[in-house]
Amino acid sequence: MICASGGRLCPPCACAVLNGRELVTLYRFRIQLALLVFGAALLVAACSQRETLALAPAADLPRFLAAAPPRVTEAYRFALANPGALETVPCYCGCNNMGHTSNLSCFLKDTGGDGQRAFDEHAAGCGICVDIAQDVMRLTREGKAPREIRTYVDATYSAFGPATDTPLPAE
Repeated sequence: MICASGGRLCPPCACAVLNGRELVTLYRFRIQLALLVFGAALLVAACSQRETLALAPAADLPRFLAAAPPRVTEAYRFALANPGALETVPCYCGCNNMGHTSNLSCFLKDTGGDGQRAFDEHAAGCGICVDIAQDVMRLTREGKAPREIRTYVDATYSAFGPATDTPLPAE
């Protein structure tokens, strides 16, 4: 129906009930409501975005992981591609007695002063090591800072055993 008060289309009978000022108020309300809904949708979309994580190719994994569960191989792939994410996170499985210095040590070990690393088989059989790495992956995807991740890991896993002597992440 064409509205007599402005030449626009409006719901039937709206002009008969509302005067011009009320129609303007109604249209403003509808626009504000639409903007509010659109803004809320953008906010939800922004908050739910997850960072993508690099994972090393599965082909780069050693043979001892061939029959390992996906959760374990994913943790190894994450450690290989993101060593910096795990080197400031302690492990609480008791592996400090094995000379480990961080959760990264459970997956990869130094082979010498040249910066080269080799796979460590320890995490393949240790649920705590894998759980910590999986939590670091999840929190990294959620956009958490290294200090926040460290705080979470310390609070969550400290009851399991002594921590490795791992330096705090830089701020």
